[in-house]
Amino acid sequence: MRITIAFCTILSGLAVFAQTNSPIPNRLIDYGAFLDGATNVGKLRQERRVTEDQFIRMAAQPGTVVLDARSAEKYRMLHLKGAKNLSLPDMTVAELAKVIPAKDTRVLIYCNNNFVNEQRAFPSKVQAASLNIYTFNSLHSYGYTNVYELGPLIDITKTKLPLEGNQVLEQRR
Repeated sequence: MRITIAFCTILSGLAVFAQTNSPIPNRLIDYGAFLDGATNVGKLRQERRVTEDQFIRMAAQPGTVVLDARSAEKYRMLHLKGAKNLSLPDMTVAELAKVIPAKDTRVLIYCNNNFVNEQRAFPSKVQAASLNIYTFNSLHSYGYTNVYELGPLIDITKTKLPLEGNQVLEQRR
């Protein structure tokens, strides 16, 4: 009986530790919720990855927001025409509300790892650190339910997606 009680106490303690994932408490950080969210959103994300042509069609529909979560510096260099910039580290409830009118607004996202042949504006990240993954999960964590992601890897010199930014201006001079 004592062994069973001790074992249950240990399991209970491990469960609490797994939820907080840290012996140092911080009510504003919940790694367990992050893992749960990523697991739950993973299947949806696979269903919501779209082709270049689908992205173009969806972006043209009224009320759709194209969101660029890269840094402001990279956004100024080159971005999809009409995209709104909100850098991932700057995402908060208030900042998201300024860029995306409602939680059910269709949001299209893209990132560095969608483009090749433009390392200045779109520097590639390691696969597991792709900005699309974090952006998709973050938007869902904030309650945005109508998110789609540009899926393919596209040569920047051959894309059908319209581009704008300082780098486009430089190339035209």
